[in-house]
Amino acid sequence: MDPVRTDGRDIDRSIAVLSGEGSEQRAEPWHEVPRLETDGTTYYGRPLLKESVWTADIPLYFFAGGAAGAALALGAAVQLGARGARARRELRKLSATCHWIGITGSTAGAALLIHDLGRPTRFLNMMRVFRPTSPMNMGTWILAGAAPTAITTGLFINRGGLLGRIGETAGYASGVFGVGLACYTGVLVANSAIPAWQESRRWLPVAFAGSAVSAAAGVLELFYEGGRAERITQKFGAIGRATEVAAAKLMERSASNVPRVGLPFRSGVSGALWKSAGVLTMASLVLSLIPGRSRTIRRLAGGLALGGSLCLRFAVQEIGQASARDARASFEMQRAVTP
Repeated sequence: MDPVRTDGRDIDRSIAVLSGEGSEQRAEPWHEVPRLETDGTTYYGRPLLKESVWTADIPLYFFAGGAAGAALALGAAVQLGARGARARRELRKLSATCHWIGITGSTAGAALLIHDLGRPTRFLNMMRVFRPTSPMNMGTWILAGAAPTAITTGLFINRGGLLGRIGETAGYASGVFGVGLACYTGVLVANSAIPAWQESRRWLPVAFAGSAVSAAAGVLELFYEGGRAERITQKFGAIGRATEVAAAKLMERSASNVPRVGLPFRSGVSGALWKSAGVLTMASLVLSLIPGRSRTIRRLAGGLALGGSLCLRFAVQEIGQASARDARASFEMQRAVTP
């Protein structure tokens, strides 16, 4: 059999242009005559699914957008708790900081997402419809609402009169968008046919939400110290880190119900990133529970939390890639659910 030396599509680029998210996917040709398999039937050992064409932009977007969303949610919650002149002054400062973290993260996230799409108009095209059943479409609307309301809050939250009331209202709105921004990416990834993501779909959004809270608290721990604001940040971060660690364990356990599907959690680059995320987040959680922490320990806990959150996002992407490449994972998952 003569080997195929093209990409399998044979598109004449002088008369056609390849563009779009799937344009760089390649059709894999046969390089040898298929043989009968004896260790589990697949479609001649070929994967059923294509790997995603995501670059580093997407896990970085998950990280920046998640931290921004959690910070916006905390900022809105702090607004509600600001009572009394002294508490109001201190908590207003914390709330404003949270909103500026949200502004920075959501703006960076939008830039990363648009860069991955290739053309800014593709982001706008997704806003031509409103489809609650589509996590990607809902995510576009959430991101489009989070950044403007966060910017409005950051500019006007501590002003008086009408501008102050506008900032106050925008702060609560940004908190609602922030909750969605912190969680929806987990729902988006879980809504997939890729075996490792599909089998862990119940806990993946929870892990992403916990990771977002952990990262937002990590940023605050690097800069905030003393007073009520520090205690709020410490509790917020501890809850997020405990949630991330627990949900990650449940994700791995769910995927490992079919041993072949759970393999990327334990081996290869994906396994190394997954284990690193767990170790960093657990170390951060332990440090965050130390009573009377020094400034150095507080900052170390924040840095470890940021590292753990970032590793988790890259680990999830690599797990998905490895799972898509594994033909047997898809077949064994389907056979496991077949009565």
